[in-house]
Amino acid sequence: MEQLIEFAGNHLMLVAALFIVIGLLVQNFIASSDKSAVSPQKATEMINREEAVVVDVRPMNDFTEGHIINALNIPANALKNQIKTLEKYKDKPIIMACRSGAQSSMACKQLRKEGFEKVFNLQGGMLAWQNANLPISRKRKK
Repeated sequence: MEQLIEFAGNHLMLVAALFIVIGLLVQNFIASSDKSAVSPQKATEMINREEAVVVDVRPMNDFTEGHIINALNIPANALKNQIKTLEKYKDKPIIMACRSGAQSSMACKQLRKEGFEKVFNLQGGMLAWQNANLPISRKRKK
């Protein structure tokens, strides 16, 4: 135990880095245990069986490079001003998507604050969707 304390005293930066890494791992674990996250396969099932609406929160340039078929594009920075456009889908499940699932997770929280109950995050985002070899579209929905 004395050696551990001596090591910690002599290597403060290493010990601080260790605690930061542990903190980030815990945060990542908590974020990944989100019950509202759905896999690409589950999202496909929800789209086909429950007529779920997909909202892609990536910037328009990323959206036009490839997105889930029939997805709506509402960039994350404009979501607060565009919530009214989603009101008509309030009774349907809404699947939020982004590149990796991080931005869409924040968008899910924002929609829940606005009273949307059936909001889900696409786990792994478009990267996971494409890795699952699911279809994408390059057409912009109007």
